[in-house]
Amino acid sequence: MKKSAVLESISKMNEEISIDEIVDRLLILEKIDKGRSQFSSGQTNTEEQAKQKLAKLICQ
Repeated sequence: MKKSAVLESISKMNEEISIDEIVDRLLILEKIDKGRSQFSSGQTNTEEQAKQKLAKLICQ
């Protein structure tokens, strides 16, 4: 994650924010960044694979 992306994201938030809100925003940015990286490297699932993984999570 680039510092410029973090600063830009935080600058778009309300003037009064909590540390928890900042941490939540950073976690979301990190997950988006990771997903884009996985997509770029071909680490994706078919719709059927996604359904199977979701079914396993739900049944736990």
